[in-house]
Amino acid sequence: MVTTSHPVFDDRARNRLARSLLLLRLGIAAVFLMWTIDKFVNPGHAAKVFEKFYKIPALSSSLSYLVGAVQMVLILALITGTFRTWTYGIILLLHAISTFSSWKNYLDPWTYPNLLFFAAIPMLAACVALWSLREFDTISVDGCQATDELNDQRNEQRNEQRNEQPTTTDDAV
Repeated sequence: MVTTSHPVFDDRARNRLARSLLLLRLGIAAVFLMWTIDKFVNPGHAAKVFEKFYKIPALSSSLSYLVGAVQMVLILALITGTFRTWTYGIILLLHAISTFSSWKNYLDPWTYPNLLFFAAIPMLAACVALWSLREFDTISVDGCQATDELNDQRNEQRNEQRNEQPTTTDDAV
C-alpha cells in the first residue's frame, strides 16, 4: 500500500496563498483598469470594440462614460476585495464574455494582431482561480471582516472551554 503525504495547510501556507491571491487580484484589476480608462480617454475606440466584438452599434460617448464609471466602481471593489463573491463573479463573467466574443481571432492566430488575443486565456484562468479561492483571499476588506469574525468565534470557544473546566474549592480538601 502506497501512501502519500500532503503538506499541512498551516498559517504560513494560508498567508502565502493570501499574498498570491492579492497579487492575482491586483494584476486582473490592472488589465480591467486600462480598458476602463480607454472608455474615458478614447470613447470612439470603445464604441468600435463594442460594435465589433459585442455587436452593440453606435455606443455614444455618454454611454461609454457610463459603462466606464460602472466598471470603475467594480474595479475599486475588486482592488479592495469588497463583496468578493459578487465582484469576482462579475469580473469573471465580463472577462469570459470578452474572451469568448473574440473566438474568430483564435482561429487565425498568425494574422496581426490576433496573437495578442491569446493573453485573454490565462487571464480568464486567473479570474476563475480568484473566484474559486475567494474565501482564502484574506488580504481584502471582506477577508479582514471574515478573519475578525473567525477570531471572535475562536475566542468565544476558548472562553467556553475555560468556563467548563472544574474549579477547586477549599471544601474539597
